[in-house]
Order: sequence, then structure tokens, then C-alpha cells
Amino acid sequence: MLSWRNVVHGSVVYAGGDAIAAAIEGEFQISRTLGMMLVGGTLYAIEIPAYFAWIDRQFDHAGRWHAIKRMLCAEAFFNPLWIARHIALINLVSGRGSEINWGLLAIGLDSFLYAMPFALLANYVIQNLIPLNWRFLASALFSSVMAVYYASSKELYG
Repeated sequence: MLSWRNVVHGSVVYAGGDAIAAAIEGEFQISRTLGMMLVGGTLYAIEIPAYFAWIDRQFDHAGRWHAIKRMLCAEAFFNPLWIARHIALINLVSGRGSEINWGLLAIGLDSFLYAMPFALLANYVIQNLIPLNWRFLASALFSSVMAVYYASSKELYG
């Protein structure tokens, strides 16, 4: 299910959002940006569209109940473990492999819970109002906006 379109969207959007967030935090690194381009254009460009297509096949009927199921499945995919893996990948491409530890799971859980009200709404819109072939881009854009929001919040309120 890997397409050039998803490779480009994943590479540009995940790397761009992460680069902006890293710059806000004063942690910008070209290696990190290139690493996130690789992750976004390969791993994420394969797994996320495939999962979104699976959701579409499982809950292909109209109606509120199926819409809610699509939203909940998307929310479940981007769970605390997925978030912890994402942070671990950022640490890895930033040359901070020593910071990969079990504590990332707690960060993933906190991030998941804090973002849940916004993420549920975003996932509802992405899974129910946006055509399947645009969902990966929409999801990547939402992830990038959240990365910038987290970085800005850390700087403003931290």
C-alpha cells in the first residue's frame, strides 16, 4: 500500500512538523529532520494508510455507530505505546539513544490522555468526513500541529 504520494506526504509533513517543534524547543538538528523524513516516508506511510483502509473495510456502513467505531479505532491506533515508539524514534534519530527507556511509556500515556479530547474530534473528522486517500495526509497534519502545540506549551507554560 506504499505510494509515492504517501511517501512524499509522510516525509514532508512529519519532518516539517517535528522540525518546527524542535526549533521552538531549541533542539533543531538536521539529522533529526532527515530521520523523521525517513520514518514518515516509510514506516508511517505504510502502517497508517493500511490501518485506515482496514478501518474503512470493517465499518463501511453509514450511520452514527459506525462513525463512532471508526473514530475509536483511529484513537486506539495512536495509543500510548505508539506515542512512546514515536518519541523513541525521535531520540534515536537525534543521537539520544541513551534516553530510550521505559519512562517513555509514561510520557506516551500522559500525552495520549491530555490530547484525547482534541484527538477524538480530529479522528472523527478524519475518519468520517475526509476521503480515504486523503486521511493519511490529514492525520499527519494533525500530528504535526499537536507536536508544535506541545512544544509551544512547554515553552509558554513549562
